[in-house]
Order: sequence, then C-alpha cells, then structure tokens
Amino acid sequence: MLGFQKRGLNTLRLLLSLLLPAAWQAGSGQLRYSVPEEAKHGTFVGRIAQDLGLELAELVPRLFRVELCGRSAECSIHLEVIVDRPLRVFHVEVEVNDINDNPPVFSLKEQRLLIAESKQLDSHFPLEGASDADIEANAVLTYRLSQNEYFSLESPVSSRPTKRLSLILKKPLDREKTPEFKMLLTATDGGKPELTGTVQLFVQVLDVNDNDPEFDQLEYQVKLVENAVKETLVIKLNATDRDEGINGEVTYSLKSVKPGGRHFFTLDESNGEVRVNGTLDYEENNFYEIEVQATDKGNPPMAGHCTVWVEILDINDNSPEVTVTSLSLPVREDTQPGTVIAVISVSDLDSGVNGQVTCSLTSTVPFKIVSTFKNYYSLVLDSHLDRESISNYDLVVTARDGGLPSLWASATVSVEVADVNDNAPAFAQPEYTVFVKENNPPGSHIFTVCARDADAQENALVSYSLVERRVGERALSSYVSVHAESGKVFALQPLDREELELLQFQVSARDSGVPALGSNVTLQVFVLDENDNAPALLAPWTPGTMASVSELVSRSVGAGHVVTKVRAVDADCGYNAWLSYELQASAGVARSPFHVGLYTGEISTTRALDESDEPRQRLLVLVKDHGEPARTATATFLVLLVESGQTPKSSLRSPAEGTSLEVTLVDINVYLIIAICAVSSLFVLTLLLYMALRCSAIHTEDTCGPGKPRLVCSSAVGTWSYSKQRPQRVCSGEGPPKMDLMAFSPSLPPDLDKDEREKQDPGSNHPGQVIFNHVNT
Repeated sequence: MLGFQKRGLNTLRLLLSLLLPAAWQAGSGQLRYSVPEEAKHGTFVGRIAQDLGLELAELVPRLFRVELCGRSAECSIHLEVIVDRPLRVFHVEVEVNDINDNPPVFSLKEQRLLIAESKQLDSHFPLEGASDADIEANAVLTYRLSQNEYFSLESPVSSRPTKRLSLILKKPLDREKTPEFKMLLTATDGGKPELTGTVQLFVQVLDVNDNDPEFDQLEYQVKLVENAVKETLVIKLNATDRDEGINGEVTYSLKSVKPGGRHFFTLDESNGEVRVNGTLDYEENNFYEIEVQATDKGNPPMAGHCTVWVEILDINDNSPEVTVTSLSLPVREDTQPGTVIAVISVSDLDSGVNGQVTCSLTSTVPFKIVSTFKNYYSLVLDSHLDRESISNYDLVVTARDGGLPSLWASATVSVEVADVNDNAPAFAQPEYTVFVKENNPPGSHIFTVCARDADAQENALVSYSLVERRVGERALSSYVSVHAESGKVFALQPLDREELELLQFQVSARDSGVPALGSNVTLQVFVLDENDNAPALLAPWTPGTMASVSELVSRSVGAGHVVTKVRAVDADCGYNAWLSYELQASAGVARSPFHVGLYTGEISTTRALDESDEPRQRLLVLVKDHGEPARTATATFLVLLVESGQTPKSSLRSPAEGTSLEVTLVDINVYLIIAICAVSSLFVLTLLLYMALRCSAIHTEDTCGPGKPRLVCSSAVGTWSYSKQRPQRVCSGEGPPKMDLMAFSPSLPPDLDKDEREKQDPGSNHPGQVIFNHVNT
C-alpha cells in the first residue's frame, strides 16, 4: 500500500487497533496521530507520505519503509490494558518475528581486479561482499563462484567476522595465454525460501617480466691443472632471455664458489667469461663448484642459474709427511724383541703415484719398521738393548714418494732406553790392603770403599754394610764399622798389633733396585807397630821383679871368656823390637873386666882376671829397643870371682840380702850339662815346632786364598829370641794361636875382633842375616 515492509505494517495495524484514539501533530519532523479506542480493524490512521510532504513517485526509488524494530534481533511491544469497575491494569508484551523478505544485495553491479601474472599460488585478493536487511538465519549469506580452473573462493566465517571474502589463485597465470577472466559471484541467504544476489567479476592479468634467462646447460664440467697462471680462461658462459627489450638484456654474476674459493675466480658480467684469479692448489681443494647467475633488466628482474664444476688436476708439488704417534717411551732395556715402540703414519697430499709413499729407517740400529696398513707402519724392537752401552737412539724415519722427480721427508725419533737393575755394584779391585797404626783413636777413619754401579737412578744408588763374622771371640762389628752411604770405614776402638796383626773382613755393596744386586770386597787391615812395649827379660829373671842373678867365674879365665848371656824379648816389631845391650859402669870401678855384646847380650871378660879385682862384681845391663822414643829394661848380674881349683857352693839367696853364694865346682858342671841338654832339646823342639807351623801355614794359605801379604818383624842381629811371649791373633782370627819364631844367623867374618864386631851396625855388617817370621794367615 505505501511500500511498508510486511513486518512493520502488520505490527502497526495491531498497534493502531489497540491504542486509544489520539491526536497526532506534525512538527519538527514528527507525526502524531490519535486513534480512538477500540478502533476496528482497518481503521484509517493517517496519510504518512502526505503528512511528510513526500511525492508518491519518490517512495519506491527512495526505499520508503517503516521500521518498527530496525536491525534488532528481538522486536516486542509492551501494552497496558486498563478496565474499570473495579480498576485493573494488565501488562501485555507482543513479540514480532522476522520473515525472509529481503534478498542479498551487492553494493556494486560489477567488481574489477588487476592481478599480475607473476602472482604466486594461493595468493588472496579481497572482494566486496553482499548485505541482507533481514536478521539471524535470514541474513546468513553463502557465496559461490562460477566454474573456472584458476580461482577459488574463500568465504567469511561467522565465528571470525573480521575475515573478508577473498579470491584465491589456484593455478599460475600466464598473460600470454589468458589475458582476462570473467566470473559470476552469487550470494545466497539462509531464509526459507532462499533469496540470492549476484555480481559480475572481471580479472585482468597484468604482464610482468616472467621469463628467466636460460643457459645452454645447467651444468658445465671443466678440468684445470693446479698452479695455473692468473687470467687463465676457465669457461665462457652464455645465457638467453625470451623476453624482449630491456627484459631480455642479461648480466652475469658469481653467486658462490664452494668450498670458499670465490677469490680464486673472476667472472666478466657482460660476456660470461670465468678466469683464474689466484693460485689453485690440488692439495687444498681438488674440486670447485661455481654457481653463476644470469639476471635480466626487467622490473622485477628475473634470473637464471647454472653450475660450473672445476676439477683440479694434481702435479707432484708436495713432499711426504711423517707422523710418529703412540710412543711407548722410554723403552726398558729388558724389552723383548718384537715389541712395538711407536706407530708411524706417512701421507702425501698429492694423488696417484705422486702420493704413493715408501718408508725406511736408519740402518745399524736395533729397531726396524714393519708395514701394518696402507701408509701405516710400526716401529718394532729388533734386538736386545743394553742401556749401559747405548742409552739413547736417534732414529731417522725417511718417507719418499713415487713422483718424478721424487720428493722426500724425514722425522727423527729419540728413543730413550730405560734402566733395569741388571748390574751389581762393582769395586775397582777385589781386595784392598790397608795399613793402620796401632793405638789409633776410637772412631778414626781408616779407609773408604767405593763401588760403581753401571745402572741409573735407584738402581745405581749404592749402600754399604759389613759382612758380619766372628774375629776370635768377638764380633767383627766391635772392631770396625762402615758408613752406609759414603763407604767410609771406621775403627771403633784402638787396635793393638800385639793382639791383632791382621784384620781381614768383607764389605758388601748393594744397590736399591728391585731385586737388589750386590757384591763384596775384601779389606786386609794390617796393624802397624808402635813402640808401646818395653823389652822383657827372659828367665832366669822373673817379670816384674828386680832380683839379681849370680854367676861364678874363676880368676884363671882369660880375655873373651863368656860368663853369661842376657836374654830379652820385645813384643813390638821391627826396629821397635831390635834390642841392644849396654853395660852400665859401676861406681868406684875404673875399668870393669867385663863387657856385654851390643846385640848379642853375651857378658864376657875383656882381660885376664887378677888378684886386684874385687871378688864380687855387680853388673848392671841396660836393654834398649830402637823405637822412638826408645824403651828400656835392666838386668842385674852378681859375678863371684873364685880361685882356680876351688869348689865353692852356690847359694840361691840373693846378694841383696847380704849373704854370699857358695857354689861348688861340681854344681857348676852339673848346671852346665843341664844347660847344654836344655839348649839341645830346645833346638830340636824348635825345629819340630817350625815344621808343624809351616804345614799349618800352608793349610791356612789354602783356606784364606793365595798371595796373602805377611808381616816380617826384625830383631837383634846375631841373637835368637821370641818376637812375642803371648799368642798373636792374625788374619781371620780363627784357629789356635801361634808363636812367631825368628832365627838369625850372623855369618860374620871370623877375623874380626869380637868387640869390634859387636859394635858394627847389624844391618850393614851382617849380610848373612836370615829372618824367619811365621804369621798365622
């Protein structure tokens, strides 16, 4: 009737039929109508268009409509119904439901799109969607696109109101084939029945620089000798572009040179020539991958690519290399032959025969090289080692390649030989002879032993010790000691030659190796004599007493008659035991008729006795050795002069007691006979004893070893005596003690006067002297 929308008109009618009549006034763009109450259906309310001053012909083009609720999803009217008698008020709500009475409408009759042919697939192009005046399901729109193979449609989703309607490219465009597309876009609402709206789509394909430059080949292979000179041509490349004009003009550039060799090559950007720019080395890189790009001058520019494979040919310009690894150093000298000492690897950066390497070792060494694998060798011990002979080897390993000319290199391996304890300490000689004066201070240093060990470090660290044994009744360690580190030998107590002439013992030297090795050396310590013993008188004198000995002499004896003999012995040796005798002058006696032999000790008359001589002659004999200082002893004789033919009796009483001795001639003869027999027996006994001692000495020499030195003591010339009165302990100190016996034979010329002979030096005037000295060895 007035173009009202159906929903608004029906609602208006219902409202007008219920409202009380009211007056509507026009003013300020508003209309007011009054409708009587209980107006009937179809009651005239008012002419809206006329009241608003609108022409009927303008209503439809201007989309004249009456909206009761607009775009609201809910539309309802609230009414109050009032009745009187009694007065009651009723509230009434009237809901107005939408119907699908509006189709989808596009704002434009057609949409035009400009798309470059270079657009990528799945590219999105936004479209203007349609609108629907209805609400809810009646306003839900779906879109579809007319059938084509290049484009698809992406519709908005109600859950994502910001997502727009878009056209999606599904197939690459080519303007040269299809420059334009026409498609129909249809929008359909969700009402019942459906209402639709359409719009025409025009897609114009824009021409772009869509042809890449193309090379003759995708890959090129080139061979180039290493060390090629600079500016050597590698290859000339050519690329073409199907485009015309500026889009077909091509320039060249290096994209990459692998591995890392861009500075080795240059590329002319206009003509595509690749040239050598640096020194190529096969050993550094034997292959290069050069990627070249050809680019046209279109907008946007297009590019084509190719790869140049450059193979570098080898020449023999590298010497072999030798590497020694896994060294097992130092090498013990007891290492068995065949043991691997080191691993040797050789290499040559060249190829082919230029890289084939042979390995050799210095000759005349106890090592050899064994090939274990290609370019790998083992350094093997070939024979036994002796560190004491050679402690270090400098081995030269030489590697030579097969090129022409051949190149070589060498490496030096220093092999140190480690010591093992295979050498015992050694002394310079098997035994040493040491001379020590007796009466030495306790703890005095008497000798130093030294042993050398050919080994090294701990194996050569030597310590010394005594080989303990017994010396007689005492331990060896009570006499001497040895310092463990220095080897100094000390005498722990004063030595006494009269007790011990020779001390023989062993010192042991041992190293600190595991196990320890050792050796012994023998020390023979001879105790040198000092003049520490005075002469001792033999019987009939009693040691420690000053008693005199009496002798009877007939006055009828002549000059040279031997009255008696002084016997003395000195426990010392040599000059210290060489005794001389002097007769001390008696007080008041002008010239004594007696004389004592200087070295024999015989007391004899110097003249014939006469009546004027005193019947009692007291003779004092001084016995003196030749030591420094000299030591002495005195012997007193009482000589009784008797008349010829008188047979006096001897008395055993000492003249010191003031009694006279009476000795009969018969007694004297008896004494002489007894003395002669005793002397004879003593001589025979001496010979037997000497033979026994010689046999014992031979046996002892066999036990102690050959060539043992002996001490020989000298004594007074022309006399015989014992060199000692007590046992002497020598050598090992074992076995029974022996008596040293010395016998002398003067062998003097018979024509010399006895007194003169006694005054001569025994050393120069007694060439026939024979000395026997038996030492227990």
